[in-house]
Amino acid sequence: MSDGPNDGGETTRPRLFQPFSARGLTLKNRLVLPPMVHYRCAPGNTCGDFHLVHLGRYALGGFGLVFVEATAVEEIGLINEHDLGIWNDAQVESFRPLIAFMRRQDTAIGIQLAHGGRKASSQTAMRGMGPLNEDDLKAGARIWQPVGPAAEPVAKGWLTPRQLTTAECRAMVGTWAHAARNAVKAGFDAIEIHTAHGYLLASFLSPVSNTRNDEYGGDRAGRMRLPLEIVEAVRREMPASMPLFVRVSSVDGTKEGWNMDDTVVYARELKARGVDVIDCSSGGISGAATAMQVPRSLGFQVPFAERVRKEADIATVAVGIILEAEQAEDILRRGQADLIAIGRQSQFNPNIAQHWAHDLGINRRFEDWSPEFGWWLEKRIRTLDGFATPTGVVTKRV
Repeated sequence: MSDGPNDGGETTRPRLFQPFSARGLTLKNRLVLPPMVHYRCAPGNTCGDFHLVHLGRYALGGFGLVFVEATAVEEIGLINEHDLGIWNDAQVESFRPLIAFMRRQDTAIGIQLAHGGRKASSQTAMRGMGPLNEDDLKAGARIWQPVGPAAEPVAKGWLTPRQLTTAECRAMVGTWAHAARNAVKAGFDAIEIHTAHGYLLASFLSPVSNTRNDEYGGDRAGRMRLPLEIVEAVRREMPASMPLFVRVSSVDGTKEGWNMDDTVVYARELKARGVDVIDCSSGGISGAATAMQVPRSLGFQVPFAERVRKEADIATVAVGIILEAEQAEDILRRGQADLIAIGRQSQFNPNIAQHWAHDLGINRRFEDWSPEFGWWLEKRIRTLDGFATPTGVVTKRV
């Protein structure tokens, strides 16, 4: 783990706005935009104008690292037909304008490689994030049979997946390696492997969904086999200087499911195979990805990141209802995580990174903003003097 440089003394910047380094990549701050699906791919499951504008605004808003949403490693692995893919050359080329823009803003960009598994061919979040229904099909939704570790659906009413054969599991390793090769070719700064929320690799990890009796099932070692083989294959396709993240469901949230003891063991195995950062989420093994069985409250997943960081000796990302700058700063000061991911709150306020800098007492004259905006906002300070803060909070009514 690398905590980045410390300026020392009273001039030390808040930890949230200190650099973080992993392998050859140094982030300008500790704020991460996590992968969030939006179902707005361009034709052919390519990256188009929507993602350039949508993700580009977080670079302009000051994030250190932005992740492209769950991107399918093969067509059958699309969670929904409107998601991004990275299994062919046209898709690779489609990411280049976005990557070039992010680089010009001094923001790193990563991609989350994913496979929907038994949750593939499902609804968009706006439609309910459940199984396709008659209305969806009448509206033209495309349906296909998903695959999984066993021929058991996610929940009642979902499509029944086809169980992958042992040979197909072995071949799946090559599918992910090919996608990783494409991600490197496209020019991404980092790769994250999605092993959370009940999608393919999470469904292999969990005893709830993996009831196989071959080498890819059975005890924890067997259930970890496919994700770990994929991690090894992806790592081999990446330059030594490129960091590898893995997103985990730290707990399934069910008594008989995957738990934190499992996650710590898994994290140690991931580190041994060249993973640099663990992104600690939870839930999703049954039903929609957001249907977590874990009670939610402020920072409810931070203890997961803290335990993995301490017991597996690996850098972690904390995520989950982190709403204020002081809350995020306190997580880093306490050594509970190395990076802070801000998902839904960032969609409410794409400039949250810049606003949090003001809240923590830096960037007082908008010096860290993109100069095209900072110039106007610095001038605005004089206009607001006496009745409002630099971010527009009224202090005295006239």
